[in-house]
Amino acid sequence: MTYDIYGLGNALVDTEYHVSDQLLEDLGIEKGMMTLIDSDQLNQLEKRLLKEAELKKQASGGSAANTLIALANFGASVFYSCKVANDPLGDFYQSDLIDSGVFTNLDEIREEGATGRCMVMVSDDAERTMNTFLGITGDLSVNEINEVALAGSKTLYIEGYLASSDKARAAAIRAHEIARSKGISVALTFSDPAMVTYFKNEVAEIIGEGVDLLFCNAQEAMTWTNETTIDAALDRLTETASKWVCTLGKSGAIVFDGAKRSRVPGKSVDAVDTNGAGDMFAGAFLFGIRQGWSFEQSARFAVHASGHLVTKYGPRLPLAEHGILLTEFKKMSQG
Repeated sequence: MTYDIYGLGNALVDTEYHVSDQLLEDLGIEKGMMTLIDSDQLNQLEKRLLKEAELKKQASGGSAANTLIALANFGASVFYSCKVANDPLGDFYQSDLIDSGVFTNLDEIREEGATGRCMVMVSDDAERTMNTFLGITGDLSVNEINEVALAGSKTLYIEGYLASSDKARAAAIRAHEIARSKGISVALTFSDPAMVTYFKNEVAEIIGEGVDLLFCNAQEAMTWTNETTIDAALDRLTETASKWVCTLGKSGAIVFDGAKRSRVPGKSVDAVDTNGAGDMFAGAFLFGIRQGWSFEQSARFAVHASGHLVTKYGPRLPLAEHGILLTEFKKMSQG
């Protein structure tokens, strides 16, 4: 079987809470960033959140997983390599992927351990802050790469979060090498400002001599390039990727197709939760590219889809809403 996109990333069960800025401050958590925590910290944090915050949602997640689930439900064929444990959360995660139309390596024997979890804290301004316990996904390795599925894919999509684990980083580097050897395009997302702030050298190892398509936001672009303005940062992104996409939050996005830059305006919405917005943007954009759309048109669809996502809690939409969004966008484009 062939696939449009082969993804490699962390498998995390997201538990989402609505929190106040004061609670984040009391907990000593850096707002807007992803922070890795251990099992003891996870247990302590969960106790506080259950007591002092409002539980909103639980779903299978992980940056690349959210992107591939969106792709699958827009109509693309996708394969996701990840790692969960032989525990109830792992069962939940595997079933959720399959129900979402994603092919995966998880039908193979799973090891004992703890499936990874992400505590997502959404504040009143819709900003998402994450504390992540990697669990067994921290042991994602080259063993989880399905070389047959990768060889039969048009694009490899790598999640930047993999840089934080030695084994996972080695897997990402190996997948990159396989893709290059077979003429498969390579796309990478920085995933979070924390990755280019605290794991910059490790991210650089995955990127190697460069990738074909890079996804980032303005903060990540400036941190990565050591520039203080977004314009200067964008001028330097081609040192990393031959093509790139830079999201600007509510202001839309700027994309570069290798020859021309295009700026796409944002969508005016009442945002309640930005968790997963970048993942949805990447999924919708990649779907557009696979349809043969231009970078500009693909970005317009991505703005439309991610703008709809942030009006709801959670990093993903109900499956049926993807088709509705696609139909809406096609009508808007024709009009």
